[in-house]
Amino acid sequence: MTTDKSQENNSLPSKYDPASIEAGRYQFWLDGKYFEATGDESKQPYSIVIPPPNVTGKLHLGHAWDTTLQDILTRMKRMQGYDVLWLPGMDHAGIATQAKVDAKLREQGISRYDLGREGFLEKSWEWKEEYARFIRKQWSKMGLGLDYSRERFTLDEGLSEAVKEVFVTLYEKGLLYRGEYIINWDPAAKTALSDIEVIHKDVQGHFYHMRYPLADGTGHIEIATTRPETFLGDTAVAVHPDDERYQHLIGKTVILPEINREIPIVADDYVDMEFGSGAVKITPAHDPNDFEVGNRHNLERILVMHEDGSMNENAGKYNGLDRFEARKQIVKDLQEQGILFKIEDHMHSVGHSERSGAVVEPYLSTQWFVNMEPLAKQALELQAGEDKINFVPERFERTYSYWMENIRDWCVSRQLWWGHRIPAWYHKETGEVYVGKEAPADIENWEQDEDVLDTWFSSALWPFSTMDWPNTEAADFKRYFPTDVLVTGYDIIAFWVSRMIFQSKEFTGERPFKDVLIHGLVRDGEGRKMSKSLGNGVDPMDVIEKYGADSLRYFLSTGSSPGQDLRFQWDKVESTWNFANKIWNASRFALMNMEGLQYSDIDLTKEKSLADKWILTRLNETIEAVTYNAEKYEFGEAGRHLYNFIWDDVCDWYIEMAKLPLYGEDEDAKQMTRSVLAHVLDQTMRMLHPFMPFITEEIWQQLPHEGESITVAAWPTVNKDLHDEKAAEEMKRLVSIIRSVRNIRAEVDTPMSKQIQLLIQAEDNTIETELKAQQHYIERFCNPSELTIATAIQAPEKAMSAVLTGVELYLPLEGLIDISKEIERLEKELDKWTKEVDRVEKKLSNQGFISKAPEKIVDEERAKQADYEDKRARVQQRINELKG
Repeated sequence: MTTDKSQENNSLPSKYDPASIEAGRYQFWLDGKYFEATGDESKQPYSIVIPPPNVTGKLHLGHAWDTTLQDILTRMKRMQGYDVLWLPGMDHAGIATQAKVDAKLREQGISRYDLGREGFLEKSWEWKEEYARFIRKQWSKMGLGLDYSRERFTLDEGLSEAVKEVFVTLYEKGLLYRGEYIINWDPAAKTALSDIEVIHKDVQGHFYHMRYPLADGTGHIEIATTRPETFLGDTAVAVHPDDERYQHLIGKTVILPEINREIPIVADDYVDMEFGSGAVKITPAHDPNDFEVGNRHNLERILVMHEDGSMNENAGKYNGLDRFEARKQIVKDLQEQGILFKIEDHMHSVGHSERSGAVVEPYLSTQWFVNMEPLAKQALELQAGEDKINFVPERFERTYSYWMENIRDWCVSRQLWWGHRIPAWYHKETGEVYVGKEAPADIENWEQDEDVLDTWFSSALWPFSTMDWPNTEAADFKRYFPTDVLVTGYDIIAFWVSRMIFQSKEFTGERPFKDVLIHGLVRDGEGRKMSKSLGNGVDPMDVIEKYGADSLRYFLSTGSSPGQDLRFQWDKVESTWNFANKIWNASRFALMNMEGLQYSDIDLTKEKSLADKWILTRLNETIEAVTYNAEKYEFGEAGRHLYNFIWDDVCDWYIEMAKLPLYGEDEDAKQMTRSVLAHVLDQTMRMLHPFMPFITEEIWQQLPHEGESITVAAWPTVNKDLHDEKAAEEMKRLVSIIRSVRNIRAEVDTPMSKQIQLLIQAEDNTIETELKAQQHYIERFCNPSELTIATAIQAPEKAMSAVLTGVELYLPLEGLIDISKEIERLEKELDKWTKEVDRVEKKLSNQGFISKAPEKIVDEERAKQADYEDKRARVQQRINELKG
C-alpha cells in the first residue's frame, strides 16, 4: 500500500525521549510483517542465520554488538530491494543449561536423579521456554528485524532429525567411531568437554622432582611432574633415543614407589632432551601425549581416578581421597621416603571448565569421536577454490587454516541428559552396536547410549539444518542457502566457524556462507575483558534504559573497525545520545517549517540557492560513502560519514542557512528550501535507519513520505541531476571564510554581536563574482560593519589575517591586535603549510605511489601541492608585511 503522507497535524515532542519513542514501535514492525522473508522470486535473496544464543540467561554486550551488525546488514539489504531472511534461533547449550537446572533443583532440595531422566528433561524444557521468552524480549528491546515465523531451536524436531542424519551418515562412512582416548574431563559436571569449553589460566604451581629406583638396584632415574597424584598410573619412563646419558638404561625397568609396580624405560622421540632431566614419566590414562607414547610402545593404561576426581582403587592407600588431597599426602609420603627430593615453583597454564570452574582432568574414557582428517582436508581445499569463504578481516583466515591443519579427532559425546541423545544402541547379550535414525525393531533387546552429543555438533549444522535440511527440496533451503554472511567473534573461529564449514561442505557440497565478518570482544573502559570476577560487566538492557537502544546500537556499530576489540565507555554512549538529540531537534525545526507540505509537493527541479545545491551534493557524496563502506562492513567509517554529514553539514550549516529563506519574503525560495529540507531529511533517515531504527522511523513517519514504514522504504541512491561540484567548491570556500572569521573573533575576544570591518581579497574575478553573489551569507554569519570584496586590496597594517584557498581575509582590529602575537600565529601557520608541502612532495616523489595509485588520486595530490605552496607563499608574504 502506498500513501502520500503530509506533515499536517504531525509534530515531534519538544524533548527527545528514547523510551517513549521505542515503546510499541517494535510491535508495529512485527504487525506489519516487515521482517518476514517473502520468497518473492523477482527479488534477489539475502540471508543470515543468527548465531544462536544459549538459553541460559541474559544476553550480554557481545550479543548486542553481534546482532546489531547483523541488523544493520539485513535492514540495509531489505531497503535495497532484496528478499531478506534473518533467521532467529537459540542453542540448547547442553552443559551450561544442565548446570543451571541442576542448581535450581538443588535450591529445592532435590537432584536430577530424584526426577529421573524424563522428569529432568521436562524441567529443562520449562527452563528453555522461560529464558527463550527473556531472550526474545531483549531482541525486541534492541529492535532486531528477525523473521520469527522461522525461529529455530537446536533441539526442535527438524534440527534433531538433521543431527541424526549427520551422525548416522558419518558412522556409515567410517568418519565417526567409538573408542578410548584422552579427553577433557570436568570432574564437577562429570562430563567430557570440547576444547572451547576449557579456559586456560596461568596458575602458580610446582615442579615435583622424584627419583625412581632401578629394579636391578644399580641406581635411579630422575623425573619431574606438576601432577604427582598421577604417578600412581605410570606405566613407563621415557627418554630420547639419541640421549647418550640414558643409552645404557633403555630396556631396563624401574620400581614405581608406593605401588611397587615394575615399569620399563622406553626410548621415544617425543621426549625433549633439553628439558629437565631429559626423562619423563608416562601416564597413558591421564595425559594425551603420554597416551600416544603408550600406543607406540603398547603400554597399559591405568586410570587412578573416579569420574568425580577422587582417587580409585588403582591408587592403593589413597583410594577415596580427592585428587588434590591425595597430592598433598603423596608429596608428604614421598618426601619422607626420599623419593621426592626437590620442589620448585612453576607458573603454568591449567585448564578450567568454562561452566563449572573445576580444574579439567585429562582422562581416559570411551567416547564417540569424529575422524577429522578427511573433513578438514576438504574444508581446506574449499579455501583454495573460487567459492572460498571470504574472511573479513582477511587475516582471520590464517586462524581458521591453522586450526584445520592441526586438528585432532573431535570427541562428540557428553555425559549429560540435556541434549541430542546419541542414536546408538548396544545389544544386551552380544554387545553389538547399532547406529540408526530409528531404534532397533526389537528394542527390548537393546539399550540406547546414555550420552548426548556435544552442543557444537548440532550448532555446526545451523546454517543448513535451520533451512529444513536434509530435505534438499525444501523451499527455504533451495532459496536461502548458502547464506550470505556470518557475523561472529574471533574467539570462536576455530570451534564453531570451522565446524560449520567442514560439515556444510561434507553434507551439502557448499560453503555455508559467502562471507564471515569477524568482530572483537567488548572490553571495559580500561581494556579488560568483562567478567563476573572483576564485576565490570554491563547489561545492555541497563544501557537501553538510560540512553535508548539507538544510542547503544550506534556506539557498538561505529566504535571500532572489523576484527578489533571495543572498549565500552559510558561517556561515548552519552555522546551518541547527544547525536540522536541533535537529529531530533533539527528534525523538529524542519517539521515546524513544512506544515501542510505534501510528499507530492516536493519539487527539486526549480531554482535553488547555493546552500540547497551544496547540501544536495553533500547528500549524494554521503550516500555513496555510506553505501560503499557498509557494503565493505566498515560500519565505523559509514557512521563517521553519517555523523559528519548530519552534525556538521545539515545541522550546523544548512539548517542555519535555510533560516534565511524560511524567514524571508520570497515564497519560491521558501518552498524550495522546504522541499530540500524534506528530501534531505527523508534520505538521511533512510541511511541512518539500519543504525538507529527507532528514532528514524519516528521522524520519517512525521515527514512527508510514501509508504507504511521506513523499514521497507527504498535505500537512497546517488541522484546525478542533483550533483553540483561547482556549488560544493563555492560553499566550501564560503564555510572556510565564515569559520576563519569566527576563529579570529574568538582569538581577540570579539563576540559575534559586535560588528567589525571585513575585507576579502579574491584571487581572481570569478571568485570575486561568486562571493558577491553570496555576500548575504557572509553578512548574516560574520556580522561585518563594512564588507569589502575585491581582487586588489591594500592590507591594513594592524589587521588579523587568514590565508584560504582562493582568498585572503583581513580584519582590522586596531586596539585589539598584538602585532608580535599575530606574527607568532602566522609563523605557526607557515610551519603547518611547510609540513604539508613536504608531505605531499614526498608522496609525489615516490615512484611506487605514482605508478600504482589511480590517476584521479595522483591529480588530487598535485592539486593539494599547488594549493599548499600558494598558501605558504601568501602567509610568508603577510609575515613580511607585518615585520615591515
